[in-house]
Amino acid sequence: MSAPFLQPLQLQGEVQQIEAQWLRPERLARPLTVFLHEGLGSRSQWRDFPQQLCEALDCRGLVYSRPGYGQSSPRYEPWPQDYLQRQAREQLPACLDALGVPRDERIFLFGHSDGASLALLFAAAYSERVRGLVAMAPHLFVEPCTVEGLRQARQAYEQGRSLRAALARHHADTDSAFYGWNDAWLRPGFESWNIENELRGRLACPVLALQGEDDEYGSLAQIEAIARLHADTVLCALPACGHAPQREQPEAVIAHTQALFQRCLA
Repeated sequence: MSAPFLQPLQLQGEVQQIEAQWLRPERLARPLTVFLHEGLGSRSQWRDFPQQLCEALDCRGLVYSRPGYGQSSPRYEPWPQDYLQRQAREQLPACLDALGVPRDERIFLFGHSDGASLALLFAAAYSERVRGLVAMAPHLFVEPCTVEGLRQARQAYEQGRSLRAALARHHADTDSAFYGWNDAWLRPGFESWNIENELRGRLACPVLALQGEDDEYGSLAQIEAIARLHADTVLCALPACGHAPQREQPEAVIAHTQALFQRCLA
């Protein structure tokens, strides 16, 4: 594992800093797995899960904090309703370029929550660059339970101390991380956000759609939608598991990911 570092990134006419870390970089002959964090996540909030998964898969890994999160540059303006689509089309390709990932290298994506939606959108837009992906607790459309979870998170952030303190351990600018995500999802009109049409017929790689049965931010209808849109989808619903399977049931997540990874290499 290499030490975390900051990488300059030219994005939207400005130079920003991206916090990133390479895992098992010496395994050059093995595939690269890129980890895409959740809506309140960052490089450090993955904890040791990416290292565990890369060791189990015998692959290289790349973990980074998107702009607005972790030690990366904070966001400069409110995110628009289609911020995930824009990040998939523009930001993620720019980050991969800045971090030296060749455009002809087919990568493996592991995304959680917002990061899972981002992984799906990137794979739909750049199918030739993705050999397989895990969409863990993804969002394809907005559900009432999602909105309620966001409202509760906002109340906890503004009226309590524990959530703000927890985020401060991982983000240089906690307001940037929290409000970028929370404001976008609670903005009037966002309830109609839906990416199903952007995925339909455009995914070309095997997909593992994985979700906890007790996910407080979405129902199993999210992963079932992926299976309807893309035939090469493996569904996995984890019992007694919430929105963060990588922390609640890491062994199960790793085992299911291994099975998909081996298929992608075959």
